[in-house]
Amino acid sequence: MTPYELIAIGASWGGLSATQQILSGLPADFPPAIVLAQHRAADSRRGGLVSVLSARSPLPVCEAGDKDGIQGGRVYVAPPDYHLLVEPDGFALSIDEPVGFSRPSIDVLMESAADAYGSRMIGVILTGASADGAAGLELVRRRGGLTIVQDPATAERSEMPAAAIAAGAAERVVPLAGIAPLLMDACGQPTGGRAA
Repeated sequence: MTPYELIAIGASWGGLSATQQILSGLPADFPPAIVLAQHRAADSRRGGLVSVLSARSPLPVCEAGDKDGIQGGRVYVAPPDYHLLVEPDGFALSIDEPVGFSRPSIDVLMESAADAYGSRMIGVILTGASADGAAGLELVRRRGGLTIVQDPATAERSEMPAAAIAAGAAERVVPLAGIAPLLMDACGQPTGGRAA
């Protein structure tokens, strides 16, 4: 039985490719829920990110809706121009002001998830060109969750993972190719010879 029920992922510039690589490395029976906040334009087409990720993900991908419950074994994507908050009984969407010029804000996702799930969650910061997510991931670490940061040397833009590392938020710093195997190991899934 995995101790982790939720994985929150934050990504910005280069994040689509990075997230595709991680999801494609996970098995179809991966138990935790995965929640993604990806920076993108406010007028991005609804459902566009879902269809792109679905093409590579063995797990079902959907856009998170306000008051939706959270089910394990699914990937939830923050809709464009909304903050996505994790609550003990589901999701909440917010149109509060952008945080760090971003909506969805990775910090908002991580902080709310840390409050709701504590040590039962994993936070992951991927490639990006801002410092969004550093403070939220640090709260995940303080609440007892596992924190993973993409090695900046393997990131399309290194600023976001470097900021998380500088904030002391990173328990593990891992090359992009090693993140899916690490998630599987942390969640008690056999890696079955998958490349790390």
